[in-house]
Amino acid sequence: MKSTAIFYTLTLGLMSLGISTKAQETASATATATIVTPIAITKDVDMNFGILSVQSTTGGTVVLTPAGVRTPSGGVTLPVDNGTVTAASFTVTGLEDYTYNVTLPSSALTITSGSNTMTVTSFTSSPSGSNGTLTGGTETLNVGATLNVSAAQPAGTYVSGTPFNVTVNYN
Repeated sequence: MKSTAIFYTLTLGLMSLGISTKAQETASATATATIVTPIAITKDVDMNFGILSVQSTTGGTVVLTPAGVRTPSGGVTLPVDNGTVTAASFTVTGLEDYTYNVTLPSSALTITSGSNTMTVTSFTSSPSGSNGTLTGGTETLNVGATLNVSAAQPAGTYVSGTPFNVTVNYN
C-alpha cells in the first residue's frame, strides 16, 4: 500500500509539474509612424477671362485653358483688345518627387456685376487628376474653366463674391 501511495503521490506531483511546465510564449512588436512635410498650395494669380463681347440674340461660352488660351463659341467674340487674360495659377509645395492629386470645383461658380450674373463651370487643370509631381518639392498648377455668357449679357466687370477652392493631396 505504501508503494501505491508513493506511486500516486509521484504521479500527482509529475502531473502538476507537467501542468505548470506548460510555457507561455510572448512576442514583442514596435510601433512606427512617419510624419511627412505637409503638402501646401498658395494662389499666385487669379483667373481672368479678359475682355469679350456677346451678340444680343445669341449667348455662348469662352473656354479658358490652363495655358491661358481663350476659345469663344456661339455668340461670343473676342475683341482685338484682350485685356488681362490669365488662367488661375497656384504653387504646390511638399516632399520632393512625391505625387499628388488635384480636386477642382464640381459646381458652378457665379460671378456678378451688380445684379447681373454669369457662371463659370467645367474647371480644368494642368497637371490634372493624380498627375502632379513635386519635382524639387514644388510645381506650378494652372486652372482654366468655361465662362457661360447669356445673349445680351449686360456690360460690366463680373467678379466672384467668394473664391473657388482647389485642393491638393498626396497620392
